[in-house]
Amino acid sequence: MQEPKVRLTDVAKLRQRAREHLEDGAVTTGYRADRQQVLRLLNEALATELVCWLRYRRHYFMAKGIHAEVAASEFLQHSNQEAEHADLLAARIIQLRGEPNFSPEGLAERSHAEYVAGGTLKEMLQEDLVAERIAIESYGEVIRYIGGDDPTSRILLESILATEEEHADDLAGLLDGIRN
Repeated sequence: MQEPKVRLTDVAKLRQRAREHLEDGAVTTGYRADRQQVLRLLNEALATELVCWLRYRRHYFMAKGIHAEVAASEFLQHSNQEAEHADLLAARIIQLRGEPNFSPEGLAERSHAEYVAGGTLKEMLQEDLVAERIAIESYGEVIRYIGGDDPTSRILLESILATEEEHADDLAGLLDGIRN
């Protein structure tokens, strides 16, 4: 079954609407998502990225053992990418006229992933892989929830999701190397 075609707005009407509510910046009358709900979800994603950044950064410094050099390099790369994700999410929250929540108070509760330190290199890799799998599941759900109602947030989350899947694959490979 073919989807109904979207009706394009008359250019004069687009111009008129663009002059209304200038204080809303990028959020126009065409924005169809529940903005408050999207802001809540983006702030949860921000908290998840911050917790993952903290855990990866700790693991980078704490890695020990025969495989430590390779794992630490991966932890540092992932940590830097999580920080980039946090910045992108914060910027999107601002575009939607929200406030990114960087407060350490309640950070762990807002995050979907947990902060588990891990005592050994194997435990660190396992905990990081668990966190990536949580992020993959939760980002997938948020992407499906947003759908076409906020394409910019959806595309941002899809990009972050692709990186999280790469992280999970990297970690699974490192874990496999430790087991063998």
